[in-house]
Amino acid sequence: MKKSLWICTALALSGCVTASDGEFHASEKATELTQKYILVDGHIDVPYRLQQKWEDVTLATDSGDFDYPRAKAGGLNAPFMSIYIPASLDDSPKSTALAHKLIDYVEAIVGRAPDKFAIAKSPDDVKKQFAEGLISLPMGMENGSPLQGNMANLKTFYDRGIRYITLAHSLANHISDSSYDLRKKWKGLSPFGKELVGEMNNIGIMIDISHVSDDAFYQVIELSKAPVIASHSSLRRFTPGFERNMTDEMLVALAENGGVVMINFGSTFVDQVSRGWRITLSEKRKAIEQEFGADSEQLANFDEEYIKNNPFPFANVDTVVDHVDHVVKLVGIDHVGIGSDYDGVGDSLPIGLKDVSAYPNLVQGLLDKGYNEEDIAKILGTNLLRVWSEVEDYAAKH
Repeated sequence: MKKSLWICTALALSGCVTASDGEFHASEKATELTQKYILVDGHIDVPYRLQQKWEDVTLATDSGDFDYPRAKAGGLNAPFMSIYIPASLDDSPKSTALAHKLIDYVEAIVGRAPDKFAIAKSPDDVKKQFAEGLISLPMGMENGSPLQGNMANLKTFYDRGIRYITLAHSLANHISDSSYDLRKKWKGLSPFGKELVGEMNNIGIMIDISHVSDDAFYQVIELSKAPVIASHSSLRRFTPGFERNMTDEMLVALAENGGVVMINFGSTFVDQVSRGWRITLSEKRKAIEQEFGADSEQLANFDEEYIKNNPFPFANVDTVVDHVDHVVKLVGIDHVGIGSDYDGVGDSLPIGLKDVSAYPNLVQGLLDKGYNEEDIAKILGTNLLRVWSEVEDYAAKH
């Protein structure tokens, strides 16, 4: 899939742990809590998955991390559908066209099963649809490239249901530097990006700082008059040197802003051993390519042989819980949520959290840590809904 790059294909060569593997068994209490409360996931990549291969996710599917039966089993009520735009389309009208196409896919899901799904454009929509037994499908745009430097496009996408925008993805675009891009073209936000922060505040679209550079993050925090989110980020404390994740200092600034970090489940996001494995594989592969060439026999079989001799070290539920727990201990219960990145991190998902049916395992981990029902409800969804409401309230006044 998209963001795991080569790792998904590589892991597929050796087979992967399935959703039922591992020693994680949620109690009836954990399962009950996922059904009782609104469960918001800040980032699920279903639309781009369907762009690659269409499947009817209103029914059970043989592939992917999300479909209706598994979502219901896991208690997932409000997955933000990621309108993901590859950085390769930056500065191109194709990015805008793809964004509209992916929104069409989300609308098609609802059109196929209006008794199961509904588009959600506000926290009130989510609450109403939850009461009706529907799964809400709010939308967030991952990579602001489709705006093409035109504020009129911001309004167009707002009207279509976009309620957060991840300012950049894997490369600097016309809005912001990316955490993955060493060039730091803008040293944070571009002039348009700085203007965009105010316009997003005024129209009522949440600003998502996942993927942006550290400098861009702090500039957003300084400029934004409303709380911001990290829709699918984890913590740099556990992955030193990985700029894609957030430092403790950034968490403090985010909390002072009133925002929320939604923890990414990917093994390489939450575990330094998993991340180190990925880095080592990449370095060894690059060395062989430099020595023997990209089309060499040595390179053709390298991934398969490496994984056979060095199995991927998956993270597990407890690792993800540790990230949640650290945020709570550092800045409080009101500033953390769930941003799994299902259908976006491929086969690197932790043991016990392999698809959207597995949220009870996460809740069990929180119960085992001593979290009470009220706190778990906040982590599952109340925190994000609070931020979303505050963003709406600011826009209503401006």
